[in-house]
Amino acid sequence: MDIELSVLLFLPAVAGVLCGLLPQSQERNAKWIALAGSLAALGLSIWLFLQFENDGGFQFVEKREWVDIGAFNLQYYLGVDGLSMPLVILTTFLTVASVLVSFSIETRQRLYFSMLMILSTSVLGVFMALDFMLFFLFWELELFPMFLLIAIYGSGRKEYSATKFVLYTVAGSAFMLVAILVLAFEAGTFDIVELGQSNLTNAIIPLGWVFLLLFIGFAVKLPVVPLHTWLPDAHGDAPTAVSVMLAGVLLKMGGYGILRMCVTILPEQADDYGIWFAGIGAASILYGAFVTLRQTDLKRLIAYSSVSHMGIVLLGVGALGKTSMMGATYQMIAHGVVTGMLFVSVGLLYDRTHTREIARLGGLARQMPLIATGLVFAGFASLGLPALAGFIAEVTVFLGSFQKYEWAVLVAIWGVLLSAGYILWMLQRVTFGPVKTEWNELKDQRHWWEHSVTAGLAALIILLGVYPAMMMDMIGPAIDPIVERLEV
Repeated sequence: MDIELSVLLFLPAVAGVLCGLLPQSQERNAKWIALAGSLAALGLSIWLFLQFENDGGFQFVEKREWVDIGAFNLQYYLGVDGLSMPLVILTTFLTVASVLVSFSIETRQRLYFSMLMILSTSVLGVFMALDFMLFFLFWELELFPMFLLIAIYGSGRKEYSATKFVLYTVAGSAFMLVAILVLAFEAGTFDIVELGQSNLTNAIIPLGWVFLLLFIGFAVKLPVVPLHTWLPDAHGDAPTAVSVMLAGVLLKMGGYGILRMCVTILPEQADDYGIWFAGIGAASILYGAFVTLRQTDLKRLIAYSSVSHMGIVLLGVGALGKTSMMGATYQMIAHGVVTGMLFVSVGLLYDRTHTREIARLGGLARQMPLIATGLVFAGFASLGLPALAGFIAEVTVFLGSFQKYEWAVLVAIWGVLLSAGYILWMLQRVTFGPVKTEWNELKDQRHWWEHSVTAGLAALIILLGVYPAMMMDMIGPAIDPIVERLEV
């Protein structure tokens, strides 16, 4: 039996355990162990990506009995398809980026890198799990490392922000767990593949309510308005690497869950709620854009822009067409890379200036040209410049959604226009405004890991923008079975 996915899944966690077991005198080696583990996971994920066959089914499957509880058998069941494989690659890539931008961490390095690696394993588990209880276990596991990473290594109201993140996620998970149990008792299994092929017609509570309970759990993580208020606080107080993981992959757990669970398992209910998805998505796009225009803190600006961009994902899912759902999946990938680069650039600025207030910055393109170039590049990718990743994703969602929800797409386009406004305003104030003499002594990128992260993220943004078929050819066959269930 293949064990590639198990090795990939637990590689980061093993590296995390090794980091935690280091003696105090060897603490500085924790970053090298974490880097080795994350690079090994990235290399294995790329190898699996190259071996992947675009046939729409689950591959590299591992299935073993986990817990026998009589009526139900909980399974250790892993597999990836064209929907989850790109998100696995995204997770391993951003894990490496997060480790590298954390090389400047000076305190409690063993705990920091240990938690970062365990966080990576928990997210990978969500994208690989094909047993609903195993999925839920990994979904909840990420709360522990995220709480510690924000509460211990963050800034500002870090304990408040960490607690708020956990409370919101736990509340959403409670709704999700009820729905999972109802579905399991109705179908007699926690097997996500079997549930996705079952025609459920009855349950102890109406299936429409079950769908809504599942959606709430995923919508908190996505997040959508009005369940988004934890996100700006978490981003504002989290360290740079945690913001990269949070925006890059944790938010994608919500979009993935909606596609994999809500739409695939309950297609009739998804069709009933489609117009609400489109409406909430359009509202999130517009609301996020308007609120972003009022931000004075760089990280909160990027956080609110994420609310807007995740609204595009929900709009694409709500249209329930192949093109729109492919676009929604591509938007998750593109947003993960682009926002990751934005947070890395802001983190490098903060390391030197010790401020994220836009009003205090200005003219930094002359004083820190490399960092400023990275910020400008990521900003243009975020507003959807052609030939970069964001453009392909947004256009595909709008093309796929326009015929069904013309009004929602028109609202969303206004949000995209506003995104150009707030991104260009931010870039003008931070990089091209009057030069401020207080920053004359600042140093530009000076370490190899800073160059490596920005260059790697920029290269991937360009690759996704000029060669979308690399991912689209994989995503399309995975969306076909979902569309077929919707048409039955």
